[in-house]
Amino acid sequence: MAPKQRQIKIEQKGALAAMQRLEGRSDEELAAETRFRAAAQAILGARAAERMDAKRSREHFRAAIAAARPQERLQLRRMAEASLALAERRAGDLKVAAEKLGQTPPSGRQLLMLQLMGYIAPPPGASIVRRVGGVLLVIAIVLVLLAIGWGIVQLVSLPFGGLDPALSIFWGFLLVAVAIAVLAVIGRRRQKRARERAAAQRADALGGRR
Repeated sequence: MAPKQRQIKIEQKGALAAMQRLEGRSDEELAAETRFRAAAQAILGARAAERMDAKRSREHFRAAIAAARPQERLQLRRMAEASLALAERRAGDLKVAAEKLGQTPPSGRQLLMLQLMGYIAPPPGASIVRRVGGVLLVIAIVLVLLAIGWGIVQLVSLPFGGLDPALSIFWGFLLVAVAIAVLAVIGRRRQKRARERAAAQRADALGGRR
């Protein structure tokens, strides 16, 4: 029995190592993967979810579940639930799915941002009312940001004798644009770290159960 147990442990470690290696591959390489097709398709499904492509994510997870062994399918379904909740901007469902998957659920701020994104950019198939509401919400946010930028410029210019209100609109717009650019750079770095953490969690969730 001892040699057989050691063989099973070696196979489990090999599967986990294969999952980790697959995370570093491109989408094209994962699509061509045949030996670890279930793991490759699950990674593609998770990546599609991160791009908010629910349709493609669902297709990849269906292929992953079909190619998986019976004992792996429950975990893959849980991964699919979490990924689709992210792609479809369902903040509440994402928290529940992450807990079922055994992962740390997103923070309250992350869930709030996802919910806001669901209002701004509704998933495909959403009603016309939601789509129009998203456009109006974007316009309202832009106007509020411009008003804040204009107000900051006016306050800063007061000690120097003030600034023409019309000219303040331009400087307010420039201030908002710079602030958004800085936040975008910071957001990309955080998103990259979040993807790396998610990749490690996927490897542990799927590879550790092979």
